[in-house]
Amino acid sequence: MFSSVAHLARANPFNTPHLQLVHDGLGDLRSNPPGPTGQPRRPRNLAAAAVEEQYSCDYGSGRFFILCGLGGIISCGTTHTALVPLDLVKCRMQVDPQKYKGIFNGFSVTLKEDGVRGLAKGWAPTFIGYSMQGLCKFGFYEVFKVLYSNMLGEENTYLWRTSLYLAASASAEFFADIALAPMEAAKVRIQTQPGYANTLRDAAPKMYKEEGLKAFYKGVAPLWMRQIPYTMMKFACFERTVEALYKFVVPKPRSECSKPEQLVVTFVAGYIAGVFCAIVSHPADSVVSVLNKEKGSSASQVLKRLGFKGVWKGLFARIIMIGTLTALQWFIYDSVKVYFRLPRPPPPEMPESLKKKLGLTQ
Repeated sequence: MFSSVAHLARANPFNTPHLQLVHDGLGDLRSNPPGPTGQPRRPRNLAAAAVEEQYSCDYGSGRFFILCGLGGIISCGTTHTALVPLDLVKCRMQVDPQKYKGIFNGFSVTLKEDGVRGLAKGWAPTFIGYSMQGLCKFGFYEVFKVLYSNMLGEENTYLWRTSLYLAASASAEFFADIALAPMEAAKVRIQTQPGYANTLRDAAPKMYKEEGLKAFYKGVAPLWMRQIPYTMMKFACFERTVEALYKFVVPKPRSECSKPEQLVVTFVAGYIAGVFCAIVSHPADSVVSVLNKEKGSSASQVLKRLGFKGVWKGLFARIIMIGTLTALQWFIYDSVKVYFRLPRPPPPEMPESLKKKLGLTQ
């Protein structure tokens, strides 16, 4: 699959649109006239040549997708695990709002009952589950973005780029949630049911004995309800925010910004996207937390019981968590790309053919 995607990616407008290498006819005398000695001049596409030397692989190659998946593992696995204490309190607020009345009260009650170690409950399924989710989320996003872009063509890719981001991220998250669901179910049981289990080794066999495989996947549909809107917002909002920051805020073009400056823009855009992510996905997150705690309940039953006000419990904690989380994930993911010298295409530019159609060029 990767070889076919790599072939399609060569003409992709996301592949540094203003630095495309000309693979055919580079020595044509019309574009490369002879020098004073009669020998052909050296091609002047120096920027493209520099980019080619700088990158460790081609955009859309198998290595590119694999390393993007690795970046997803590192960014999602580490950040979600680091925020386990906040996630634990948020889940407990959702499933037992009478006992855990707020974020600070939730921390206080948890520390009093379980001690400092209690704040780390569920770290193992969190790390494993969200590492697998990150692999699929970021890796498949890059794959689907290339595939859908080549289905649309260069001009439509630019015109419909927001829809492309939404479609590519939704497709990637569909598979990411299947990978996440078993560990998410175990995590919620450990965090929200006192005395059920303290470790993944205890929780997984117990869950399987009680409900079979259904225990691990009964929350996948609510996960799709929560994570697909979240991821669509996460990627589309991020991509367009980066584009807007370079256009209206950053005082110089991206090509003139240093790598640290580009990563700062990445972090800011990630945090802005994270705030919107938290809001659109929070009702479904509340349903998932309650559903994984209770046996025999359906998503519709939980939603009806919680009501409109109940599904928004813990929103403030989730905004803090998801805003920070999303900003760090994008920062780490982009840093991994920089470290491995992967292609990092700039914001898309309007194709010359479309400019001519719209009468924007002479």
